[in-house]
Amino acid sequence: MTTEQAPAHGAQALSGVRVIGFEQVLSGPFCTCTLADMGAEVIKVERSGVGDLIRHWDKAVRGLSSGYVWLNRNKRSLTVDVKQEKGREILHRLIRTADVFFENYAPGVAERSGLGYEKLKSINPRLIYCSLSGYGQDGPYRDVKAYDLLIQGEAGIIATTGYPDKPARAGISIADIAAGMYAALGIVLALYQREKSGQGQFIDISMFESIVSWLGYFPHHYWHQGEEPQRVGMRHNYVTPYGPYLARDRQYVNLAVATAQDWEVFCRDVIERPELLADLRFATVEGRRKNRGVVEEIIEKVFLERDHDEWLERLKKAQLPHGEVRGIAQVLAHPQAVARRLIREVESPVGRVPVIANPVRLSDSPARYDRIPDLGEDTEPILKELGYDPNAIEALRRDKVI
Repeated sequence: MTTEQAPAHGAQALSGVRVIGFEQVLSGPFCTCTLADMGAEVIKVERSGVGDLIRHWDKAVRGLSSGYVWLNRNKRSLTVDVKQEKGREILHRLIRTADVFFENYAPGVAERSGLGYEKLKSINPRLIYCSLSGYGQDGPYRDVKAYDLLIQGEAGIIATTGYPDKPARAGISIADIAAGMYAALGIVLALYQREKSGQGQFIDISMFESIVSWLGYFPHHYWHQGEEPQRVGMRHNYVTPYGPYLARDRQYVNLAVATAQDWEVFCRDVIERPELLADLRFATVEGRRKNRGVVEEIIEKVFLERDHDEWLERLKKAQLPHGEVRGIAQVLAHPQAVARRLIREVESPVGRVPVIANPVRLSDSPARYDRIPDLGEDTEPILKELGYDPNAIEALRRDKVI
């Protein structure tokens, strides 16, 4: 594992961009963390004494929440009570200096807090305002509560994941992450358009739409073939053989046979069953799909004849796509992760801690890996930047505005 810091560098891609994050938990912080890694100044708005809900999910990182550590590096933490008029005034002052306002509360919460789009636009016409919610800002599901699990169900992921007799959710919060990625993309697009128009705009991102857009070829098979996708476990819905196969030593070998040439090499050189090439049922991708049960039974039995390392060597020699099924410990020690410096270190309230590097690699704008903020640690510096003097700051603290 390598944990060395990124090299010193000059201006980053988003240097000079100020983002106000009225955010919580996962999808929103994922979005703004992506922007912060690339140089944006992200001011995270949190509740005094409580902070982001995700701070309290566990204490896995030497007392800190693993979720908070994951999603909040490179940010500044401002604690303020937006229910108070003086708290809203602080946010309004910030908006005058901001490029982006981001919020991922339920539709209507920001507006009721005096932080709606029309209000903030009147303060700063160049402001880019991004709202991320479960189902979007309108429609019959606008006010339906949304969690990643529920969105995976509503958007078709659970119905297409798992085994024929039992569905499953994706193991990570893909709806939150997908929405956060689209939100970050939307913000960057709006910043680019503002360079030409001089005006900000409103961005409406929903977890539901983000995941529906990931359904890939499934809708096309429904529209044109009338097919609902079947749950196929660790296999592919339309390509076979494809997936992990259990070897004699009870370890999996991952492989993909997606072309006619690959099928020939696989049968002849890897599993040494050339007779399969003469079987017309298996001659095409579509044919192997229709006869999946027969193909899978043959291959599963063959793979139980040898240990996984021997199969990996055969696949490597045949130059067919293959890999291992690794646990988290193996992933973190992966030779490619080491070579690409995928694990970095950042400062935190409990000392330096490892984090996963941002996967966006710009040759002239490397990501930064600075500090994970303690709750409210940047409140006083931010207020001073906004023109509040020490007496005013003390009064705000006394009134529990900050």
